[in-house]
Amino acid sequence: MSSNLKTRPSQSMPNARDIQDIVAGRHGDPFSVLGPHHHPDGSWMVNVFAPDADAVDVIDAQSGAPLAKLDKVHAAGFFSGLSHTDLSGGYRLRKSRGNHAWDSADPYAYASTLGDIDIYLLGEGTHLDAYDKLGAHADTINGVSGVRFAVWAPNATRASVVGHFNGWDGRRHPMRKHPAIGVWDIFIPGLVPGDLYKFELLGASAQLLPTKADPFGQSHELPPATSSVVPAPAELSWHDQAWMETRGRAQSLAAPVSIYEMHLGSWRRGDNDSLLDYDRIGDDLIPYLKDLGFTHVEFMPVAEYPFGGSWGYQPTGLFAPTSRFGSPDAFARLIDRLHQAGIGVLVDWVPGHFPNDPHGLARFDGTALYEHEDPRRGFHKDWNTLIYNYGRREVANFLECNAHYWIEKFHVDGLRVDAVASMLYLDYSRNPGEWEPNQYGGRENLEAIDFLRRTNTTLYRDHPGIMMIAEESTAWPQVSRPVDTGGLGFGFKWNMGWMHDTLEYIAQDPIHRRYHHDKLTFGLLYAWDENFILPISHDEVVHGKGSLLGKMPGDRWQRFANLRAYLGFMWTHPGKKLLFMGCEFGQEREWNHDRSLDWHLLAEPAHRGIQNLIRELNAIYRTLPALHERDCDPAGFEWIDGGNALDSVLVFLRKGADGTPLALIACNFTPVVRQDFRIGAPLSGRWKELLNTDAAEFGGSDVRNDVRATEPVAQHGRPQSLVMTLPPLAVSVWVPEDQA
Repeated sequence: MSSNLKTRPSQSMPNARDIQDIVAGRHGDPFSVLGPHHHPDGSWMVNVFAPDADAVDVIDAQSGAPLAKLDKVHAAGFFSGLSHTDLSGGYRLRKSRGNHAWDSADPYAYASTLGDIDIYLLGEGTHLDAYDKLGAHADTINGVSGVRFAVWAPNATRASVVGHFNGWDGRRHPMRKHPAIGVWDIFIPGLVPGDLYKFELLGASAQLLPTKADPFGQSHELPPATSSVVPAPAELSWHDQAWMETRGRAQSLAAPVSIYEMHLGSWRRGDNDSLLDYDRIGDDLIPYLKDLGFTHVEFMPVAEYPFGGSWGYQPTGLFAPTSRFGSPDAFARLIDRLHQAGIGVLVDWVPGHFPNDPHGLARFDGTALYEHEDPRRGFHKDWNTLIYNYGRREVANFLECNAHYWIEKFHVDGLRVDAVASMLYLDYSRNPGEWEPNQYGGRENLEAIDFLRRTNTTLYRDHPGIMMIAEESTAWPQVSRPVDTGGLGFGFKWNMGWMHDTLEYIAQDPIHRRYHHDKLTFGLLYAWDENFILPISHDEVVHGKGSLLGKMPGDRWQRFANLRAYLGFMWTHPGKKLLFMGCEFGQEREWNHDRSLDWHLLAEPAHRGIQNLIRELNAIYRTLPALHERDCDPAGFEWIDGGNALDSVLVFLRKGADGTPLALIACNFTPVVRQDFRIGAPLSGRWKELLNTDAAEFGGSDVRNDVRATEPVAQHGRPQSLVMTLPPLAVSVWVPEDQA
C-alpha cells in the first residue's frame, strides 16, 4: 500500500468481541479492526462500520471499478469482505441506502500524521509547534482532501471526532491512540474548513464524558454555542515587514512606550448596540491611536471565552481569537494594519487559570488532566476557576506553545501575562490549612516559576524584540530580570504599587494632601528595581471603583484639573505608560463591558481638553528623550525638591542620554496659584515652558509661563534658580530654550 495507507499484520475475520466493541463505541484500538488488512490467503480484508448504509462496496480510487462487495456481518452496520485486487494503490468506499449511493475515502486506510519527531517532542513536553500537529487541520493526503485531528487524552479509553458529518455519533470516527504519549489522531477525508466538531471521550471506566471543544482548536463557534470549527488555512499576506524588522527598537527599555488598553467589545458599538467586527474596529481605531500618539494598543484577552462577563479572563479556546468579532484571518488583518501604521500590538494572556465549563479543559479525559487533582493547588476560590498543573510537562508545553502561537502566527508584539502573583504563590488568597507547601516547606510554586522562566526564555530566544509583561502585584524580586541572573525573565512589570499609592493620593482633598505626600515620592525608592510600566488599567474603573475622573475630589473644575495633573505626573514619571480606554477623555461613568464608551462627551470642552492633553503628553513623551530614554535607569531621574509636603509641590528632572535636553517638571497638587515660586535650576540660561496641564486648550484656567531666565540665586542646592508661576492643580514641563 502507499506510504499513507496503513498496513497491519495478517489477520482473518475480526472476532465477535471486536465487532461488538466497534458497534458499541467501546473499542480502544479501532485501527486494529477497521480499514484494510492483509488476509492470510494473500488477499485484502476490509472492515467498515457504516450504520448509515445498507451496503458497502470497495471500489478503485481512480476508475471507480468495483473491487469487492462487503458483507454486513452485524445488524448495527459492521461490514467486512475480501478484495483479491491489491489495494496498495488506494481505494474508496461506495455506500448505499435504498436508492441513494455515495462514495468516500476510508479514514482507517491512512497512517498517522504524527511523525516520530512529533511523538518524541510531545512526550518530552518541548514541542513548541504543537499547535500545527494537535487540534484540527485541513490537509491533503495522497490527493485526498480532508481534516486531520489529534487530541491529548491519555486516560480516555476511546476518543472520537463528532460533528454534523457523522450525526454527532462517537461510534463513527474513533481515533488511533499513541499509548506512549496519550495522543489520539485520525485523518477524516472529505471534511472541509467550517465544519463543526468536538471530541467525544470515554473515561477510564468507559463512562461517557461531556463532549469537549478542542483544546488546540483555532476557531470556535460564536458563544454561547461551544463547538470547535475546522479552521481555514491562513490566507493573509502580511505587509508589516518594516515594523517587524524594527519593533525591537520600538519596544526597548529606551523607547517611548505608551499603551492604550482596550476591550474590543465595548470600545465602540455599531447600530442597535451591535458589536463591531475586527475590520470595522480597525477602521476607527487606527486613525484614533495615530491621532493621539499612542505607540501600542493592548487588547484585553482575545482567546475564545464562553462568558462575556469575564472580559476574556476565563478562556476555553486558547488558540482561537474570539469569534465575537470575526475570523482568525480578520484578527490577523487588524494586527497587520496596526503594524503598517507603526502601532505595536500587545495581547493579554491568561495562563493562570481556566473555567470549569463542561465543554472545556476541566477533567478533560475524566481525570484532572490540565488541572491539579488536589483543590489546594488546583482550584481558585476567588474566581471559581481551575489552576493549571504546571509541573506536568504536557500542560506546561500546551501553555508555552500557546504563547509562541500568538506571536508566531499573529505577529503579536508581546504578551501581558495576567495574574502572575496567583501563579507564584501556593498560598495566594488562601487561609492557613487551605494550601500545600512545596517540597522545601515554602509557599513558592516551584513548577509555575520554572514554567514562567522557560516560557520567557524560549520566547525571547525565538522572537527577539518582543515584550513579555508581568501583571505581578507583590514584591517578588527580579520579575523583569534575566533568568540566568535569578530573575523570572520578563521584559517589564506593571507597577501596581505606584498605581495604588498615587490613586490614593489624588483622591484626597487637596487640603489633606500634605499628610500623604509620601504616596507620590515612595515609588521613587524602588522605581528601578524592575523595568516598570505605570498602569491605569481596566481594573481601576470597574467593580464599584468608579471612573478615573470619578476618583477626583472637589467641584467639577477641580476634578478635571486633578485628572489633568495626575496624567501629567504619570507621563513625566519614570516608567512606560498604560491607560485604559475612556480615561483619555475623562469618561464620567464606570466602565461597563456591555456598553460603548460615552463618545458623546467629546462634544464638551472639558472632556475634549483631557483628550487634547493626552495627545500632547504622548507627543512630548515621544519627542523628548529625557522623558523615555532612561525610564528604567536611575540616571534618568533627579530630585530638585521632593520634600515640599506643606505646599504639595514636587519638582524633579528627567534626563536622557548625555547630550540630550533635560526636562524639568514642576507639580502643584493644590488649587492655589503659586506666584514667584523659586526652583533650583540644573543649568543657567533661559528655560521654556513646553507643556502646562492648566493651559486653556486642555480645559484649564490658563495660568501660563513663557520663557524664564535663571538668576544667580542659590536654591535647592544649586547655584542658580528659576522664578516661575505654578498653576493650580497642574504639572508643567520645562526645557532649556535653546534646546526646545
